Amino acid sequence: MMFYRSYQSYCHRLQHDTYFLISTSRLNEQVVDKIVLQLNRVYPQILTNEEAEKFRNPKASLHTRLSDLLKHLQKKGDRHCQEFYRALQINAEQLFNDLPSRKILSPVFFLACFSVAAGLALFWYCCNSGKLSWLGCTWFHAKGGDPPGEHCGCHAVGRNCPGAEQVLA
Repeated sequence: MMFYRSYQSYCHRLQHDTYFLISTSRLNEQVVDKIVLQLNRVYPQILTNEEAEKFRNPKASLHTRLSDLLKHLQKKGDRHCQEFYRALQINAEQLFNDLPSRKILSPVFFLACFSVAAGLALFWYCCNSGKLSWLGCTWFHAKGGDPPGEHCGCHAVGRNCPGAEQVLA
């Protein structure tokens, strides 16, 4: 579980995901019925029999029933919203994985990006300060490359090869 989501209540997540769930008929009649039945049968019971009948009533539009169900769960509390997410994952796993609240990036992602940026900045600094040339030159001569200054780049920039002194000594 991602850091951001671990401190976010299920009710807050459901509020964030409501538009996604009710827009463009992402949930069909059968899936909504399965979710309502699961919430009615789970222990402790999330929906009473009367509430389950209300949210399964075919006389009301699916959009209205789903909107009412999500509002009802948010009013009931975090445990009810958590059970809704569990039922959604069981009955519509692909939709569950596509929820906006599951797409929030974790701090690990930002730390990785920062590490790459810091590494590139250090690399750039070393290239411009000549430290990378010295390291490359030392490695080049230690591996038995050409004599100092010929192919390591030290000769091209008009300096003595500092790595050769250490390697050849």
